[in-house]
Amino acid sequence: MKLALLSDIHANIQAFDACLAHAKEHGAQQFALLGDLVGYGADPAAVVERAQQLAVEGALLVKGNHDQLAVVPPARAETVGDVTAAWTHAQLSVAQRAFLQDLPLTHQLGAVMLVHASVHEPALWHYVYDERAARASLDAASTTPDVRYVFCGHVHLQTLYYQGAGFDLMKFIPTAGVAVPVPRHRRWLATIGSVGQPRDRNPQAMYAVFDTEKLQLTFQRVSYDHHSAAVAIRQAALPALFADRLELGR
Repeated sequence: MKLALLSDIHANIQAFDACLAHAKEHGAQQFALLGDLVGYGADPAAVVERAQQLAVEGALLVKGNHDQLAVVPPARAETVGDVTAAWTHAQLSVAQRAFLQDLPLTHQLGAVMLVHASVHEPALWHYVYDERAARASLDAASTTPDVRYVFCGHVHLQTLYYQGAGFDLMKFIPTAGVAVPVPRHRRWLATIGSVGQPRDRNPQAMYAVFDTEKLQLTFQRVSYDHHSAAVAIRQAALPALFADRLELGR
């Protein structure tokens, strides 16, 4: 089975649709959305509606921190992410907010653990930026029988960590479109990047595909109309920073 992994869509319907189409064209048979459907972008209702339909069709979903913020916006904005929370909340229907609220923090699919941030204290949204954080997440996942793979988002970058011959983890930066062998005798953690707001100075959307039969993980980059997504943010009178990020990939 080819499992398409998409995370950090951030209310960017243009990028979301482009990645879904790309994944289907490349044989994806199941979809997993790893949180942050909303936040930053101009089309939260459209993205959540698309996610709801995917869930009906069998997609797996977990909750992200921006999804939680959209359900219960902070009384006072203290971070960049807080800025759009109240606006996003108002754009969503009662049913859509309930859908986000009910999403689980983690989901296990056989040897795979899905999470938005880290399996280690998932509700605290720890960033997996380095080998130490990856180790903490993998160790937390290892308390669940049979888990060999952790797939997460949150950091908006594509990185693969794996346990080598010793105790330490190794860090690997993948090349888009090149399948990476991920045999079960090792443990693996991948941050699959962001569909809707890449931050590696490349505006192309990110996602990944895990082939459960060949045991290969392929990171993908997809061109889309990021200028239209940026225009939509400005037209919604959201902070221009969020539009600039789409155009610059950072």
